[in-house]
Amino acid sequence: MKIAILPGDGIGPEIMAEAVKVLNVLDLSFETETAPVGGAAYEAAGHPLPESTLNLAKAADAILFGAVGDWKYDTLDRPLRPEQAILGLRKHLGLFANFRPAICYEQLTHASSLKPELVAGLDILIIRELTGDIYFGQPRGRRTAVDGHFPGAEEAFDTMRYSRPEIERIAHVAFQAARKRSKKVTSVDKANVLETFQFWKDIVTEVHQQYPDVELQHMYVDNAAMQLVKAPKAFDVVVTGNMFGDILSDEAAMLTGSIGMLPSASLDKANKGLYEPSHGSAPDIAGKGVANPLATILSVAMMLRYSLNQPEAAARIESAVQAVLSAGLRTGDIWSEGMQKVGTAAMGDAVVAAITCKTIPTITKS
Repeated sequence: MKIAILPGDGIGPEIMAEAVKVLNVLDLSFETETAPVGGAAYEAAGHPLPESTLNLAKAADAILFGAVGDWKYDTLDRPLRPEQAILGLRKHLGLFANFRPAICYEQLTHASSLKPELVAGLDILIIRELTGDIYFGQPRGRRTAVDGHFPGAEEAFDTMRYSRPEIERIAHVAFQAARKRSKKVTSVDKANVLETFQFWKDIVTEVHQQYPDVELQHMYVDNAAMQLVKAPKAFDVVVTGNMFGDILSDEAAMLTGSIGMLPSASLDKANKGLYEPSHGSAPDIAGKGVANPLATILSVAMMLRYSLNQPEAAARIESAVQAVLSAGLRTGDIWSEGMQKVGTAAMGDAVVAAITCKTIPTITKS
């Protein structure tokens, strides 16, 4: 097994160090190679996704990705900004299916901004189509308007588009995932306004005929955003397009108390994937040793399960995270009165201790 390690920017190197620390105590045979990406790659090679980094990602069996981005790069031309690295990896590797679980751990129901009874036991899987939609549609750019409300004025435009094969393959992924869960899929669209999503709805409905054992529900995106706050446990598998999925998955993440707890996987048709925390690079806390590494550590578990065929090792990591939370250890984003506040490295050490059956540091009551 060859794993490409791409730490990135901001807190990326800190949380990646803890993830690698966990990976190294699992008694698995694997090779890792580290390469720069994002702003770090721009500084080193003049591009956020250098050819050497892309080649490494292509050659690897799986990619473990930290985070990219920093405010200091906001003035760069768009093709050179750190965020273009992740878009480029998705495009070049064909990573079309984004799995974003939103799980509220029993120990963290108090950390959600919603009432505990609304989020206790929450377990949603959002499947976001990742390589189409308005993020990749052409043409795009700026021009002088020739029609509309203000002809002659400067305007910007993007193109929302989906092809039949793109929608069919993500629908199959969603229905197959639902068969392993509660056999319910909610397809989120805006078919009442957008022709693109009327097309989406029609094709998802067609594909559903091959999965008569799975319940299919269609929901407009504005209603879905409301229902995620009103009754989140009514959802199981949610499938939607690239832009809607980007927004809804972050909303769902916050139902759990902290986006710092949630991993993600971006998979190709053969289940090769890029694994990363759902949160960003957080440059404001970079280098302070306070970031929560658990989303990245849980991304390692997803990598082992989906791409590297090591489900037992994945379960060991997930059980260790549960044990650490039960022991009362918390980084600042999930801390509450009576819990033991720890930093990034200490949280990683605690997960390692739980995996290796050593004593987890005990909670210090305040």
